[in-house]
Amino acid sequence: MSGRPTAEILYLPRWRPRGSRVGAHRGRDAGGLGTYRDQVPFLSLPDARRIDMRATLRDPFEGVHVRRFEARTAVEVWALVDLSASMRFQGAADRMALARDLCVGLAGSATRIGDGFGLIGCDEAIRRDLYLPATRRRGPALSMADRLGAVEGVTTSAAGMLDAAHQLAGRPKLVFVISDFRWPETLIGRVFASLALHDTVPVLLADSAEDEGLPDWGLAELEDLEGAGRRLVFLRPSLRRRWIDQERERRERLRAAAVTAGVRAPFVLYDRFDADALSRHLLSR
Repeated sequence: MSGRPTAEILYLPRWRPRGSRVGAHRGRDAGGLGTYRDQVPFLSLPDARRIDMRATLRDPFEGVHVRRFEARTAVEVWALVDLSASMRFQGAADRMALARDLCVGLAGSATRIGDGFGLIGCDEAIRRDLYLPATRRRGPALSMADRLGAVEGVTTSAAGMLDAAHQLAGRPKLVFVISDFRWPETLIGRVFASLALHDTVPVLLADSAEDEGLPDWGLAELEDLEGAGRRLVFLRPSLRRRWIDQERERRERLRAAAVTAGVRAPFVLYDRFDADALSRHLLSR
């Protein structure tokens, strides 16, 4: 892993986590440290260190009151990364390099505030060489994320994403599903449904060369990265419009699948990694 600084990604989970591990997020439990929440009778929280003398003296019934604070709790941030052959596309950007930059940013941002970062790379199955259990150690998290830049997709299937989703059982997590989403619609629906318990963020890796970059007229040699070979195509305005319309419809179907499963709207990452735009998406409600 190079010594270059990682981009800062700000995120806010949609739920209040439980747990005893101290972190940066407002938790559901009361704790000794954190943001002031309210006052409660001493019998509800018998902790003499938290007695609020002013509230106690004001109580006409001579009750003893203590201050209660919100615990600050850590969460787990996971990246599920599609490694199928279509992710080898290189147009205005290298798609796997874009996935790497995103995951390096997530790994650095999560471990910086005490959250755990985990990564699962998948093609037709889970890639054990690209599997990292959630860790709060910055070095291993950044190292695993950086390895994505050298990965080559060879299989045509992303079915392993469903196995990865099933592995994330238990407490809610913040899960980023990173892909070009050139999957069967049934697989997209099943993956999103399996992640419905979590705060799930689909990240669509898009490239301007796939639509706006197409000329109105000319010959173009197109390669199907899923194994159908190369094909020479004569481009014309009607074909270009149909291509762009199909891409727009595909993204709309992805958004509809996310809404149906109750996950966040997809974030589209065009050509380059934009940490600020992603942060705005994650902080919106």
